[in-house]
Amino acid sequence: MSNDLGELDLEDAAKDAAGNWQRWDSFAWFGASDRERPEDWFIYYGHHRESGLLDRSNSVQISKALKPFIDADADDSDVIEEDHTHWAVGWIKGWSVRVYRDGEITEAFKVLHGLLERMAIYPILCEHHYSEMEFDATWENIPLAAIGIKDDYELPEDWAEHVYQWLSDNRCNALENVDDQGGWPDESDLRAAFDALGYQEIEAVC
Repeated sequence: MSNDLGELDLEDAAKDAAGNWQRWDSFAWFGASDRERPEDWFIYYGHHRESGLLDRSNSVQISKALKPFIDADADDSDVIEEDHTHWAVGWIKGWSVRVYRDGEITEAFKVLHGLLERMAIYPILCEHHYSEMEFDATWENIPLAAIGIKDDYELPEDWAEHVYQWLSDNRCNALENVDDQGGWPDESDLRAAFDALGYQEIEAVC
């Protein structure tokens, strides 16, 4: 795992990281032909199509930290964004980072290694951003979680907002993160919210 590099000191991490892509099975890095000394480069993946909120949030933070090292002239850049296809998850995104330049460890790799060190101690790089992503995902999940029952009630256009608030005030455990994909309230919680908010249930027509 690349994150294990955060448990190594900088010198050892650099030695382990450089040319890591050469040790992967069934992998072809077409960008290698465009790099000077491709064996000095490290490929680090941040997230893929099926990634949870944590990996996506950390990828945003890593991208911000590495952005200053991305040069418009790709030949001189120490960081290049990578977007690869993957047989299992469709696509996977990350960066190729030059580890050594003229025999010295690059600042770009030092910054990335510093982030990996932080993640080795505590997995969330930015609590605020991760919490925002949890909230946004939960907000988007509520209408999806209610698909099986929402047609049983007369609901106003802004029902999801009121349901979220009621659950937050009365059944906050229903909004807890599930499988790192945000909150997903079950039908009993949603029905309790609908009833408490006074939404009328539609009588079935025989």
